[in-house]
Amino acid sequence: MSRYRLDPAPGQVAGLAEHCGHARFVWNLAVEQQSWWTPYRGKAPNHLKRCRQLTVARAEFDWLRAGSQMVQQQALRDFDQTMRNFFRGSHRRPVYRKRGQSEGFQVVGRHARVEKLNRKWSRCWVPKVGWVKFRVSRTVPGFRSYRIARDRAGRWHVAFAGAPAPGDGPGTGEVVGVDRGVKVSAALSTGQLLRCPGLRPKETERLRRLARRLSRASRGSTRRARLRGQVARVKARQADRRKDWVEKTSTDLARQFDLIRAEDLNILGMTRSARGTVAEPGRNVAQKAGLNRSILAAGWGLLVQRLEHKAPGRVEKVPAAYTSQRCSVCGHTASGNRESQAVFRCVACGHTANADINAACDIAAGRAVNARGGTALALPVNREPQHHAPPLVGA
Repeated sequence: MSRYRLDPAPGQVAGLAEHCGHARFVWNLAVEQQSWWTPYRGKAPNHLKRCRQLTVARAEFDWLRAGSQMVQQQALRDFDQTMRNFFRGSHRRPVYRKRGQSEGFQVVGRHARVEKLNRKWSRCWVPKVGWVKFRVSRTVPGFRSYRIARDRAGRWHVAFAGAPAPGDGPGTGEVVGVDRGVKVSAALSTGQLLRCPGLRPKETERLRRLARRLSRASRGSTRRARLRGQVARVKARQADRRKDWVEKTSTDLARQFDLIRAEDLNILGMTRSARGTVAEPGRNVAQKAGLNRSILAAGWGLLVQRLEHKAPGRVEKVPAAYTSQRCSVCGHTASGNRESQAVFRCVACGHTANADINAACDIAAGRAVNARGGTALALPVNREPQHHAPPLVGA
């Protein structure tokens, strides 16, 4: 999906926000109707019945009729597709959308039009709003629809759906292992240590001050709304840097290596809250929350996801068990091999290396250990991972 920054005029912002509100209202009604289903009440309305109900509602309520019928109908189509994905098992059940968090709507069909203004600017058509300019940072792909959305920082974007063209590998048979961590976001078997950029020290301190002020602001007040916007803008800056790093790193890996191996991690389970319940409260909740934030800030899941998009069929996931305790030279596995977070020293052969790079070499070789001290299993590869490669962006 290619996303571009919208630059709506001051008079167009209200129209875009109104479309977001109508789409959110229709979506939430569909979620509520779907929750009514029980074996005693019968099935929830299907897509055709919802469209008929929308027509009746538009005839009854002037504020709903003032919006775009296409935007509201497309919200129902999106909900119907989400339900099909849920029953197929590929997506979660649709939930309610909140104001300020899930702001967006879809433009499809004959309404989806784009005109180029000059080298830097183009414009897209939005029903009942008109032409809205957006910054052309790269070539606009072919499209049949696009989505207008506003993030929590108040920025508007237009996104064109379309899978990126998969790139071909160099054809050299080189294999690379990627070990993901917190201190080092991605360690490669080539010896490179890549770190995802985050907030600068002054930005971190500003975010901490804003969070303290936000906690003291009264709910529903204008001051609280202003502080929430300031906090969202700082966090959006961090998210933009993380996405930029992931895009550059994944592109370089897909171009330099024919086979990319990464750990098979359950990130959703690893970042689950440790708060527990009232009856059984969790332990070390604050430390676990800090670890969860560090894992999410490193972009573990997004990096592998983008690699699978850019190098389809060339990404393999290796079981992560004991990869940090196994020597990449002699294969000896012991907890004493990992002296510290950064130092690996094999107690059997004396091999010393960076702990993350040693784990990345095990991952590159496709080795997995079933139990402590068990037999290593090697997946077939074309050749051993090379230890001399061009530097990556962000190294």
